[in-house]
Amino acid sequence: MRKGLAAAFLVACTLVAGCSPAVSLDPVSTPTPRFTAAPDDVSVFEPEAERASLVSRDRKVLAAVESERWDVVPVAAGDATTLLEQLVKAERAIRDPAVTGQELAYMGHLQQLVYLRLIERGDIRDAVFDGIPKDLRPAADLNIAAGSDMWLYGPVGVRQLPEWRIVTAPPINDLLRDYRDAEAQFGVPWYYLAAINLVETRMGRIRGDSYAGAQGPMQFMPATWDMYGDGGDINDTHDAILAAGRYLSAAGAPKKIERAIWMYNHDNEYVDAVMKYAEVMRLDPLAFRGYHGWQVYFVTVDGTYLLPEGWSKT
Repeated sequence: MRKGLAAAFLVACTLVAGCSPAVSLDPVSTPTPRFTAAPDDVSVFEPEAERASLVSRDRKVLAAVESERWDVVPVAAGDATTLLEQLVKAERAIRDPAVTGQELAYMGHLQQLVYLRLIERGDIRDAVFDGIPKDLRPAADLNIAAGSDMWLYGPVGVRQLPEWRIVTAPPINDLLRDYRDAEAQFGVPWYYLAAINLVETRMGRIRGDSYAGAQGPMQFMPATWDMYGDGGDINDTHDAILAAGRYLSAAGAPKKIERAIWMYNHDNEYVDAVMKYAEVMRLDPLAFRGYHGWQVYFVTVDGTYLLPEGWSKT
């Protein structure tokens, strides 16, 4: 289909991943990004986005004093014991229907950052994974493997932030309804559509074209949209998810789902990541609640930038 936005913000995906290949990643060859806020000259942040744009030093100060504050950027620990505690805390909260709103969003973001730290830190990864409770281990394995795939996938040498706007993702229930609608019409299980939506635009947070010209929350090239959009709006979440179901069905899903996803984006690492994120949600649909909280990170040669909701390049 095309190379979508996934390649550009691969770090966002690396913040949640797992499986045996990743556990043996060589920490020397794995890049260690420098997290920072997007530069001040890119926009005027709204209050919520401004809180999310704090530099690493200030984020650590806030994290040290916070007491059940969910309106700050979480910070992944640097030691195995605390990182394990954070992972279990986030995974348990995501699977607890009583956790909602800002607390749920915080836990999803924390989950994302913990897995990225585990990909970065091969020296503590095994110690953390040795302590993960048995019921959470399959999801952790899949998340590490998927995130490692996305880490290795994408352009290098990028020097400028993209021409994007970052918006709030549609509500969880709205997205699930759209995925289920596409599943009912085209037979593509909802969790594959959710995984593609996650990898492509962080559940629709990214507004703007990919470097290849793909558009909308499910990243269609305009010519492909003309064939599968059924007269809808490429930037409309419901229309785009239905079009993705229509496209995947035409490409052989659900019987040949792996081939269909490869047709959607011709990259083996992309396919592998989508399949693994989808499997996490197939095993436990509540896992979608965590992915919904993942934020947009962008890698440049100068560091890795958080592009918070409300950010735009000016």
